[in-house]
Amino acid sequence: MPIIAYQNVLQGLTVQEAMRRQVISLDREAPLEQAVRFCIKYKVNALLITGENQEALGVLSKTDLMGAYYAGLPSDSACGGVMVGPPLFCLPEETLDAALDTMRRHRVHRLYVRGEDGRTGGVLAYPDIVGILYRYCINCRKSLRLKEGSGTLEDNFRVREVMTPEIHANREDDSLQQVMETLAAYRFGAVLIRDGDGEAVGVVSKTDLILAYKHGVPTEASARAVMNSPVQAVDASTDLVDAIKTMIFADVHRLFVSQDAPGNLVGILSLSDVARFRSGTCRACLVSRIKI
Repeated sequence: MPIIAYQNVLQGLTVQEAMRRQVISLDREAPLEQAVRFCIKYKVNALLITGENQEALGVLSKTDLMGAYYAGLPSDSACGGVMVGPPLFCLPEETLDAALDTMRRHRVHRLYVRGEDGRTGGVLAYPDIVGILYRYCINCRKSLRLKEGSGTLEDNFRVREVMTPEIHANREDDSLQQVMETLAAYRFGAVLIRDGDGEAVGVVSKTDLILAYKHGVPTEASARAVMNSPVQAVDASTDLVDAIKTMIFADVHRLFVSQDAPGNLVGILSLSDVARFRSGTCRACLVSRIKI
């Protein structure tokens, strides 16, 4: 089958094929503490904030919750005072390429999907896009030929080709306030934590921080108090499809990338990176990417 057939499949994917139909929402008068609980319970990075008639008013993300924590707002403050709005919408028949363009242009990580009745019928985020590309790639005939040995390993994309090649870290005795400043400055979802010898000892994510907010941990507390360890890492030479599989099945949004030795961390691979790459996981789909 000619390569162009694979390109057409990727380029023809639509929003309705990738979107999630369950939209997690909260009333604008709900407390921030409830928003944290919903983010954790439903494993989402943002909530749709609605008004009295269930109309969509705004979006409250983990970034916004982290900002409330940093600013010292009480956790019983109303979601409506912190949300960002109005939410951005797309249509279910739009292509994923068009949705990605909208997300890039507005620097957002998700779009809500307008239903036939004009109400919110779904949500599309980077993990959803990566999930459908992964399902496509593992069933692609080109991918199967590679597994059977009739292709070459050079056809596969590697982690090093997609990762963000920089790491910003905090020390384990830095305050949570300093950690939040790093995350905000570089628009990261998590930051690496190093000890006094420069060794990577843990990770603090926005999820860790909003949980600290919920439990009343002071922002003056050290990163050591909330960090997760050990650091999850993947080698830079790993096939991209295997790294995506690890993230999907481990339910994580990012992996640190090592090179030559496990402790030599050289970058980060996130689901956002994979989605922005706009390709499958091998070079059969290379020319289907749209440069951004």
